Amino acid sequence: MKLLFLTYQLFVLVYFALLNLLYALFALFGVRMVARYARELSELALKDLLEREAYLPVSILVPTYNEEKTIAASVRSFLALHYPEFEVVVVADGPKDRTLEVLKEAFRLVPVEAVFRRALPTKPIRGVYRSLTHPNLLVVDKENGGKADALNAGLNLARYPLFCAVDADSLLDAQALLRASRLFLEDDRVLAVGGTIRPLNGARVREGVVEALGLPRGFLEKMQIIEYARAFFLGRAGWSAMDALLIISGAFGVFRRAEVLRVGGYRTDTVGEDMELVVRLHRRAREEGREYRILYTPDPICYTEVPSDWATLRRQRDRWHRGLWEVLWIHRAMLFNPRYGRLGLVAMPYFFFFEALAPVVEVLGYLMLPVFHLLGLLNLEFALLYLLLAVGYGVLLSQLAVGMETLLLKRYPRLRDRLWLLFLSVVEGLGYRQALALVRFGATFRVWRKRGVWGEMRRKGLEAEAPDQKKP
Repeated sequence: MKLLFLTYQLFVLVYFALLNLLYALFALFGVRMVARYARELSELALKDLLEREAYLPVSILVPTYNEEKTIAASVRSFLALHYPEFEVVVVADGPKDRTLEVLKEAFRLVPVEAVFRRALPTKPIRGVYRSLTHPNLLVVDKENGGKADALNAGLNLARYPLFCAVDADSLLDAQALLRASRLFLEDDRVLAVGGTIRPLNGARVREGVVEALGLPRGFLEKMQIIEYARAFFLGRAGWSAMDALLIISGAFGVFRRAEVLRVGGYRTDTVGEDMELVVRLHRRAREEGREYRILYTPDPICYTEVPSDWATLRRQRDRWHRGLWEVLWIHRAMLFNPRYGRLGLVAMPYFFFFEALAPVVEVLGYLMLPVFHLLGLLNLEFALLYLLLAVGYGVLLSQLAVGMETLLLKRYPRLRDRLWLLFLSVVEGLGYRQALALVRFGATFRVWRKRGVWGEMRRKGLEAEAPDQKKP
């Protein structure tokens, strides 16, 4: 038993040492990228891009299901983007609420005969509508087939060389497309670009435009602000710097349409369709021996409504973790395969060992501590010191991410909000993170039983958002 304990202790030490080393590298890359971005990309440079005649038109694809509370405000934000030429294609995926009726009333939709090539198979389309007030708005009514099927339907009807996939409960910064599309102009090898996602909860929104950021009232919503900052500014910035970015959030990503059609569009048999598409783009390009790039940029901004209650948050994180396992299984041939370079030898092993298996290691570690203590094999002082160092290191990373969010990019301008975020980054490691680890632990053992199952997501709606600040 003592040998088993020593072996387990050594495994845990090596595991967390490697994980923290990787986190440190991600933090280094993230700080450098965000600092350079904040210094170099001025408003004047963006204005110059806007006035130039060289640009790539963009189709914005908005898959929607039951989003009657948010859909009108979201579509207005998309239509208000600062971009020379774009279209908005909203795909109503057989909603059971008044989503389609809300769109018809808000944008004066009329039915049209749409002629398009069915490049990707989808569920039947029941009708296509054009707006009388916004000629660049197209609404598609189709039978329910899921988010990926709705995106494929949108791809079939899209007209432009770039497409931007966004969630229906999201709002885009007015310059988001301009900031992302410039990377396609600067480098023909770029296949896809992901941007930063920020929680919308607590923001002041007027006519689909985010006017000011403020902290939401709910504890869970505040904690997700810290999570999102750490995930994007440390994780994705680091992977992008290493040319091994495997995830572009389904809430906001810009892709070359022809490349996505070449690989067959979105898969409909996984809840991780956003990550799976990015991994497939990597895989195809590597197998063909082509030079390519898939990038993250810190500040095309997409604001999305995050769960405000535990039940919805639990379902979301369960789905995310199941999606990760599904993608790893679909592309298991890449794991430890030198043919795929740093993707097969670094990125895929990292997501297998330190993302997919992390909650299993963490939860089993918590469960084993009292067992070893009862058997008299646990050095309590060592365990407490190790736990303190692990929590402290996590707090340090969260503080760094919050600092990048609030200082370098000047979000959350009020000092009180910044102090709250710094305080909550300490609280996060004292129960919240462990609760989510338990959810992901359970999701690991539900992957095959619930494959492709999304679950309902409760939305409060933009009109319900009350910022924790007074209007000027």
